[in-house]
Amino acid sequence: MAISSIDSKIEASPREPLLSKKARAVLDAARDIFLANGFAGATTDMIQQAAGVSKSTMYAHYPNKEALFAAVVEAECEQFLKTVRKPKLTGERLADILNSMAQAYLEIVLSQDGLALYRMIVAEAPRFPELGRRFYLAGPATINGIVAERLEIAASKGEMDLGGMGVDSAAALFVNMVRGEAQMQCLMHPDAPASAAQRDQWAKDAITAFLRAFQKEH
Repeated sequence: MAISSIDSKIEASPREPLLSKKARAVLDAARDIFLANGFAGATTDMIQQAAGVSKSTMYAHYPNKEALFAAVVEAECEQFLKTVRKPKLTGERLADILNSMAQAYLEIVLSQDGLALYRMIVAEAPRFPELGRRFYLAGPATINGIVAERLEIAASKGEMDLGGMGVDSAAALFVNMVRGEAQMQCLMHPDAPASAAQRDQWAKDAITAFLRAFQKEH
């Protein structure tokens, strides 16, 4: 299913405010059901019952389970984009700026919903490759771009020496250092959510290693 067609299914018609409300109820119910059960474990009956609408109403907006899944992923990607595009940067030191971005990113990807969405997308990417790509662009690629902008500023000020590595590659390296062990630990230990202290340590370790490799000494 093309992304453009998915968008048209998410938007409610202004001429049908009652149906628009019901379409939102279906989408919200589908989100909860898919995140809890995955694509394979979810059924349209489960979604319809959770939404509290008739089957005819649900199918009028989303003709099948695939369309519902696509709409949920699109909505989650849009919400993620809104969040990561507004990082709260504190401090003027590069280390402080990187810490702000790392903390904001870990808060998203290590959240219960963030982990559930990641599991779901990875499991279904072979079936929905265009949605896998959409998720990558909304998530990792977006945060990579935000970090790259900050690194480019730091490099222009002479604060960093990337040693011939492009800012995009350096940004991807940093983001993966932040996310890698933290996300893996939380994925493999679903009953032991990361504490604030653990997130702080993961962010600190990634920043320390990254700056030791690329920050210029003054």
